[in-house]
Amino acid sequence: MPRTVLIVEDTESTAVTLEIALDSLSGVNLRMVAGGDEAWQFVQRESVSAIITDLNMPRMDGFELIERVRRAERGARVPIIVVSGDTSPDTPERVRRLGADAYFAKPYSPAAVRETLERLLHESTQT
Repeated sequence: MPRTVLIVEDTESTAVTLEIALDSLSGVNLRMVAGGDEAWQFVQRESVSAIITDLNMPRMDGFELIERVRRAERGARVPIIVVSGDTSPDTPERVRRLGADAYFAKPYSPAAVRETLERLLHESTQT
């Protein structure tokens, strides 16, 4: 059964870059949404194996999305990777405190995001 990875990104070029980098992952079904509110609705309806999210999005930002996912029973152990252009020096620590598993500042290495996702998916199947 394929594992669903939800990509939450409102910038089309970043979403496409992530999709290209992750598309060939074996046993992974990529789903794309443009904002935190859409992601939250998706997570409530569907089971997800991992989330890759931006932070600065309209209606619901990535910070709130991470908080909501971590408070939800089903989302407590879902790996969350943040890919963001947020330039605040406090952001990496803030997202870790909220429960994100990894943080990549833009510009980022799509290969590094892929490697991290593969590792987190593997670790989540071991527990």
